[in-house]
Amino acid sequence: MKRINFSININAPRETVWDVLWGDKTYNEWTRAFSEGSHAVTDWKEGSKVLFLDGNGSGMVSTIAAKRPNEFMSFKHMGEVKNGVEDLDSDAVKAWAGSTENYTLTEENGKTNLGVDMEVTEEFEKMFTDIFPKALQLVKELSEK
Repeated sequence: MKRINFSININAPRETVWDVLWGDKTYNEWTRAFSEGSHAVTDWKEGSKVLFLDGNGSGMVSTIAAKRPNEFMSFKHMGEVKNGVEDLDSDAVKAWAGSTENYTLTEENGKTNLGVDMEVTEEFEKMFTDIFPKALQLVKELSEK
């Protein structure tokens, strides 16, 4: 696994950025960069399960490993969902299960730096390197409205 990092400066307080990241309506807007129809099924509480799904209902099964509102959110990825069925045990899933994805918000003078670091397999590194900056740009645009 390789750890990759992304960051963006946003002209908005971190509470606004946090709300854009995890709000019901805005989460779907910025994650469309990954797949049209992207959405999350969760209560957003620490320790809870999260289904990160595309418009067809396929995606990832994760847990919220840590949550400090307006500061930090960490996801631990556990498996995938295909055709509505969760897979936590296949060899393909075991290659990356337990990987993390972290969102860190720091604020200075009313501006927020949003940093994302995540563990990825070589297979998905290029995809995330291409798509994540676009997703973060959408977070920025939504936060600065």
